Amino acid sequence: MQSAAAVGLFRPCGATTAAAPLQLRNPSPRGFGVGVGQPLLPPRGLRLSAVAPRAGISARRIGLVPASPEQEDERRQGARDVAVAATAAAAGEAGAEEGGGLAKTLQLGALFGLWYLFNIYFNIYNKQVLKVFPYPINITNVQFAVGTVIALFMWITGILKRPKISGAQLAAILPLAMVHTMGNLFTNMSLGKVAVSFTHTIKAMEPFFSVLLSALFLGEMPTPFVVLSLVPIVGGVALASLTEASFNWAGFWSAMASNVTFQSRNVLSKKLMVKKEESLDNITLFSIITVMSFFLLAPVTLLTEGVKVTPTVLQSAGLNLKQIYTRSLIAAFCFHAYQQVSYMILARVSPVTHSVGNCVKRVVVIVTSVLFFRTPVSPINSLGTGVALAGVFLYSQLKRLKPKPKTA
Repeated sequence: MQSAAAVGLFRPCGATTAAAPLQLRNPSPRGFGVGVGQPLLPPRGLRLSAVAPRAGISARRIGLVPASPEQEDERRQGARDVAVAATAAAAGEAGAEEGGGLAKTLQLGALFGLWYLFNIYFNIYNKQVLKVFPYPINITNVQFAVGTVIALFMWITGILKRPKISGAQLAAILPLAMVHTMGNLFTNMSLGKVAVSFTHTIKAMEPFFSVLLSALFLGEMPTPFVVLSLVPIVGGVALASLTEASFNWAGFWSAMASNVTFQSRNVLSKKLMVKKEESLDNITLFSIITVMSFFLLAPVTLLTEGVKVTPTVLQSAGLNLKQIYTRSLIAAFCFHAYQQVSYMILARVSPVTHSVGNCVKRVVVIVTSVLFFRTPVSPINSLGTGVALAGVFLYSQLKRLKPKPKTA
């Protein structure tokens, strides 16, 4: 009988001369034989070890020969081990992300707590000093002086990167420093005349002046819903003013002037913005403005009130020297610290979230000051304050809704 290779029906790939040709001595009962025009097929169960020897691929690897039960168990166990390892890795990554998210949330909560705490201490100690030392220009300049010392210390020690300021930047920052100086001065003048709670109730009208000045100087027209949110703000402040026990026109107009100047600062910061590649971060910009405000207000202090913070003047007025200095320095430190923390929060959250946090901060300051100073508050006064603050909250929420651009 001729071999299969001899008749050309089956030729093993890569067979050498040493390999014996495949002989079919005993055809299978199913009749696999050599016939005319009939292909020669291997009997069932025959191992084809010469299928692809050159490629090094065994018949078992390409599925021609089933694995043994022990090998199948090993394969399944290996697959289970890979799945367990992948699950553990995914769980580890998810746990790391969750832990990082929790740490960021705790850090943000701590910053909000410091923001509120510094603001509360500033208002309490500042009011205590202004009640017995009615020189708001001196007090404001002391606060700028302490802020200047803190800024210089942070630059010298490397806590903050020392800024490189060009002449163009100084020219752009100067108007901001001027309105910043006036805004803080007017706030202290208001705090010296009326209750802390009333000053902050009036300052709740900041959104009204923001919308007004943005429309006048930037051409940013508000949506109808934003305009409607200003109604409870104005109405609440008016109601609170009519029923305020400590109402004083000087204190009222000083707080209003503070609103105008602070919102003018925001408008100027948009209108006089320096080039993007030369822009400064908020904390550095605030520190520079503080230093400039100190030098701007110092000559005004000398020409108006004179230097009233000397030990001689304080003792001649019958004031406790240590108490005045301690409270003034704490108020000045908290003044600079709460604004620094405010900018740190703004770098981590959206402006709308920061605005809501600022609204809550105002509520906390008003309630704390009323309890600390035992300020008499009538039910109608409380209602007016609540309506105004609710309007501020509504305004901050509606600012997120930007009108859709008109399609051609």
